[in-house]
Amino acid sequence: MSTSKTEIQKSYGVNNKITGEYEAELSAKCLNGTFVGKRRNNIISFRGVPFAKQPVGSLRWKRPVPPDNCDEVFEAYYNGKSPVQTEWESEKASYYPQGEDCLYLNIWLNETCPDADKTVMVFFHGGSYGWGGTADPLYNGHNFVSAHPDIILVTVGYRVGLLGFVDLSYIPGGEDYPDAPNLGLLDQIEALRWIKKNIQAFGGNPDNVTIFGESAGGGSVSLLPIIPEAKGLFRRVIAQSGSVALTSSKAECREYTRKLIEGTGVRHINDLMKLSTNEIIALNKKLNLDNNFPQRDGKLIPLDPYAPYEEGYTVDVDMLIGTNANELNYWVGELGGIVPYRFSMPVKYENDIRLLTKIDRRRVHHFMSGLKGHSIWKITEFYNEIMFRLPAIKQAEYHSRNGGKVFMYYWTEPSSIPFRGACHAVELAYVFGNTNEAIYTGKPANKNLSAAVMSMWANFAKTGNPSLPNLNWDEYDCSNRKTMILSMKLRMVDDVHSVHRKHLSPILRHMLNASSSGLDFNVPFVRKAVVHVLAVSAATAATVIAVRKLLKD
Repeated sequence: MSTSKTEIQKSYGVNNKITGEYEAELSAKCLNGTFVGKRRNNIISFRGVPFAKQPVGSLRWKRPVPPDNCDEVFEAYYNGKSPVQTEWESEKASYYPQGEDCLYLNIWLNETCPDADKTVMVFFHGGSYGWGGTADPLYNGHNFVSAHPDIILVTVGYRVGLLGFVDLSYIPGGEDYPDAPNLGLLDQIEALRWIKKNIQAFGGNPDNVTIFGESAGGGSVSLLPIIPEAKGLFRRVIAQSGSVALTSSKAECREYTRKLIEGTGVRHINDLMKLSTNEIIALNKKLNLDNNFPQRDGKLIPLDPYAPYEEGYTVDVDMLIGTNANELNYWVGELGGIVPYRFSMPVKYENDIRLLTKIDRRRVHHFMSGLKGHSIWKITEFYNEIMFRLPAIKQAEYHSRNGGKVFMYYWTEPSSIPFRGACHAVELAYVFGNTNEAIYTGKPANKNLSAAVMSMWANFAKTGNPSLPNLNWDEYDCSNRKTMILSMKLRMVDDVHSVHRKHLSPILRHMLNASSSGLDFNVPFVRKAVVHVLAVSAATAATVIAVRKLLKD
């Protein structure tokens, strides 16, 4: 049901310069050129619009540079290239042609609404900061603006993986690339600057911009409000399954750089600068499973990324934030099925538990003892809370206490894929109205629920309140913790999983994240598994010997 790899690859094209006549009603004059889009069913799309100089050649691993002003006319028919990444089944944009020249955005508008100051919604894709791109059919904005003609929808490409989030400071000459650990975020800021300057050409209001994203995109839109460079570039935030917790320390980022040095034998940054794009793609593939998250470097991102929320720095931004009930079940698919998942997650869990204090380990054990079911699902619930829901709540608590407006949701509508439940990313098909893109839902998403969610997102972007005419969505605060349950039965509830929150909230200070880089396999789970395998092997060998002896007799 989802768009195939072949279809994605065939959709590629190159936007050329236009030297002759063109349809003026399909064009938008921007500072860096006039761009001509395509019309389909009253929706005009502009694809592959450059928002910065492409980060190639001497600009590799450099912060983005604004594009030059230009009076020429260009096609805007095709998506720009995906950022360099490893091809991955669940990341459809990875099948689209890749390149270092990936700083493009797409724009959809509905010409049936002639307003000159439409609300603008800007989406940043997910992908663990190592995958993703605007070519993913899940993020096609056609259906959203068909349902909401007074919205302009923008999707943004940014650097990921080796080219977007790598600390080069440990490599001689790397001191000349101080922004390399957080280039993807700087790309997003540059895109927002371009939108601020140019979106009026498409009928958008530059002073009414909402940024939204899922997973790494949800982390991004949670981080952008605490970055001074991004101040004033947006008014509202929708963070889906992402928060400031999806970050790495400088020490954690060093592991990736160590593997980069060991894998290449690089002695100076110039050795990396000489690599071709194809060599960079191959190198990224070797390292892609160890990707960094944005670095808490103490410069762009504070060492404590919650602190700006706690101190009220973000209070002028409205926020809608939430998570899914079974976030971690997404990785059942990513790890290859339920069997490898059941063997992999205990290793991650036992590595993380060793990082905690004795008191905090007791807290976790107390939490786990209160859960029912197999240990793998207890571990899953622990990570649902500690990686996703509780960081979102902490972010919302601080924002609300300072007077910021916050709305909280909890997604419970499940996927039909076995063992997935309401997993990470399952809501995307609903949010964009692309109900037939069933890669995460398993079957086509329910159109009525999709219509309701799209209206909530659009209402929030337009007014700062996601309520529907027949359903009020109350603000979140620490007194009642009002939360919207997003499922076939939409409803408001108070303080979801309050016991979980009380048990595990103190653990958040350890900043546990989803990284599996540098895992130690000398943990109790592995040792027990080895003993079991050896015992079974020994028993099997003894049985074989006994049978052979019996046959001889």
